[in-house]
Amino acid sequence: MAATGGGGSGARSCFVLGASGVTGQALLRELRARGLFARVTLIGCRRLSLAEESGTAVVVVDFERLSEHAAAFRGHDVGFCCLGTTRSKAGADGFVRVDRDYVAQAAELARAGGCKHFVMLSSQGANEHSRFLYLRVKGEVEKLVQAVGFDRCTILRPAVLLCARQEFRPLEWLTQRVLGAVAWFFPTAYSVPVQTVARAMVASVLQPGGGKVEVLENKAIHQLGKAEPQLGT
Repeated sequence: MAATGGGGSGARSCFVLGASGVTGQALLRELRARGLFARVTLIGCRRLSLAEESGTAVVVVDFERLSEHAAAFRGHDVGFCCLGTTRSKAGADGFVRVDRDYVAQAAELARAGGCKHFVMLSSQGANEHSRFLYLRVKGEVEKLVQAVGFDRCTILRPAVLLCARQEFRPLEWLTQRVLGAVAWFFPTAYSVPVQTVARAMVASVLQPGGGKVEVLENKAIHQLGKAEPQLGT
């Protein structure tokens, strides 16, 4: 069976950007479990053992020369983007380059390559006019991706992600512990499990589109991530 994307067209192939991160890994597991696509391609700067174990295709690209890798983005019905870094890891300039410039250029190549539906991970509070770098960059890239002109663009704005990272981030670890407890009383307000985000990203492909651009805030991500995606015929 083929997955059914927006507008009822069969979605036979997809690519994933940012599969090495916790959300990307959860997304890959969800895609494998659902079997919605005949072909799944991971596009990244290095090979991943998780992909090799599952037999998923991997295309290694140089993000600094992404225009030279246009072929990697051709022939996909859906593109999933979880690409991102942190200011502490890459510095302010590196963060902007990865989270805004790389994502926007990848979206342009995907659209030129025939991608109809682009599903992008952003952040709660994204605002191009924010005085906070993180939220401003997320708002800027949302605007750039929307301007690309996909038939359908889905933007997810999760709150704090509840997950287990390989690298230890003390402040994030403490925040997750506090919000994990708060989630018992306000489950959709301040946090969301990364598995729920992954399920929502996949489910968005199977749901009827709410317009050319749809923005899913944290509560909507919880609702969609709990729904059981249905296969089309």
